[in-house]
Amino acid sequence: MGLTARLNQLPFDDVDARRALLAEIFGGPVPESLTILPPFYCDHGLGASFGERVFINQSCFFLDLGGITIGDRVLIGPRVTLSTAGHPVEPDERFDALTHAPIVIEDDVWIGAAATVTPGVTIGRGSVVGAGAVVARDVPPMSVVTATGAVERRRLGRS
Repeated sequence: MGLTARLNQLPFDDVDARRALLAEIFGGPVPESLTILPPFYCDHGLGASFGERVFINQSCFFLDLGGITIGDRVLIGPRVTLSTAGHPVEPDERFDALTHAPIVIEDDVWIGAAATVTPGVTIGRGSVVGAGAVVARDVPPMSVVTATGAVERRRLGRS
């Protein structure tokens, strides 16, 4: 998080310094064709990998403890959150541990502004995730998904 704070302080046109910090954040060289516009927020860094010609717009959050894999030619809109971590659902267990599962975004995906992708989701190649969508299930290839509705899945043990 310290490295992303430094990244967000750089002058916008200092592309070389930005690329060097991104290599530090992600633990190795990143593709020359990767574009990440600041501000950018990441809690781990080492859990993310990128294909060619990936564009990530401003104010994105990558909570990547569980791993994030992004394919080629992926477009990620502003304020998108990719969250691979969470907490147990049962109230008595929430502070005991973190849960996590990887996110995979296949080639040629477009994720619209302010979408949220939850742990364990794969977004199939060529798909579009509409702005503001909350993606909690896998998206088949060549699909368009939208919506933010809250759906009760089950009742917890205590009331």
